[in-house]
Amino acid sequence: MTPVVFLFKLLIGVPVALVLALTAIWYIWESDNVVLYDSFAQKMFSGLENYGLLAIPLFMLTGEMMNEGGMTRRLINAARVFVGGFRGGLAYINLLANMFMAAIIGSATAQIAVMARAMTPEMEKEGYDTGFAAATTAAGGLLAPVIPPSMMFVIFGVLAQVPIGDMFLAGILPGLLLSGAFAAVICAIGMVAEFPKGNWFTRREAASALLYSLPAALIPVAIIGGILLGIATPTESAAIASLIAFVIGWLIYGELKPATLFTMFRRTAVNASMIIFMIAAANVFGWVIIYEALPQKLAALITSVTSDPFVFLLIVNVILLFVGMLIDGIAAVILISPILLPIAMNDYDISPYQFGVVMCLNLVLGLLTPPVGVGLYIASSMSGVTPGRILKSLWPFLLAVAIILVVLSRFPWFTTWLE
Repeated sequence: MTPVVFLFKLLIGVPVALVLALTAIWYIWESDNVVLYDSFAQKMFSGLENYGLLAIPLFMLTGEMMNEGGMTRRLINAARVFVGGFRGGLAYINLLANMFMAAIIGSATAQIAVMARAMTPEMEKEGYDTGFAAATTAAGGLLAPVIPPSMMFVIFGVLAQVPIGDMFLAGILPGLLLSGAFAAVICAIGMVAEFPKGNWFTRREAASALLYSLPAALIPVAIIGGILLGIATPTESAAIASLIAFVIGWLIYGELKPATLFTMFRRTAVNASMIIFMIAAANVFGWVIIYEALPQKLAALITSVTSDPFVFLLIVNVILLFVGMLIDGIAAVILISPILLPIAMNDYDISPYQFGVVMCLNLVLGLLTPPVGVGLYIASSMSGVTPGRILKSLWPFLLAVAIILVVLSRFPWFTTWLE
């Protein structure tokens, strides 16, 4: 009966955090193991006793301060210096700016919202198809969960009990690979559609754009550099990044006003609390998984089909694709990791880093695919382009992601090169 209750709540649109908590309560009652009620709250709280979870609100706060401080516009100008003069230059600028943003924000939905508002109108002015402009921006948002820092990596690292810094490093090569695939898609479409030729900055303009973007570039350097050099943990890097974003936005660019801090703190607290509550609820949902021995039962089923790790990952990719279409990516990571990760590690000897990168990239595809497609609707809302028109131009990018997922599933070294 418990699986029926779980699926029913999901289908009627109950928030995932409540689905997890209420399913655990139902299971305790149904199994007559009511002594577990006494430790229910304690179990929820213990799910939050992880230092790494502090990185979530801190990265969110960094993104808020960056948006308020005018850093997005300056990073776009910096991207223009490197690729602005190519044919279809603005499409490459969009991609490169998304890479810069991914190294700061760590959230696909936030990145799509910011970049759709900034880049789609600019591309329309220069004669690009509006559907393609919005699709390129939406696809660029898929870099956020792979290029470090990534909130999905933070959550997966906590659930998998692996170092979050190592998870970040595991995402570097896949992030570059995905960026290269998107650049190839833009190039191929550009040959057919004959994109407008861009204009290179003069030396003086290029120097000015790079100079003004240097302070903003300190943020990803502080995050990644601190972790790579062992100077700071991911959580400490997130705190340093938020401080740098505040100082730059306030004292250097002069666009971030201290009076707006309370609004940003409140918005960050509200958004972060949703994720944190899901993690707490997932901890009590673990009772259902443990007592029902779901990983063991699923492992027996899958191992009877194949013993090849690559085939297993292909099966998992298909499952995750359907899950991602129906459930938010972060919620799906919280829900799926405790079930599939033990099978991947124990039965197929798959590295948690490889599994984590493949899972996070796959699940975030759901942001841009119906029927839920939250990222698709955000891009539509911010750009004024219908979801159907965006989706029509988006499929080559989605195909590129699918190919990269197969590559990452087949070649573990893309994610385990630092192990």
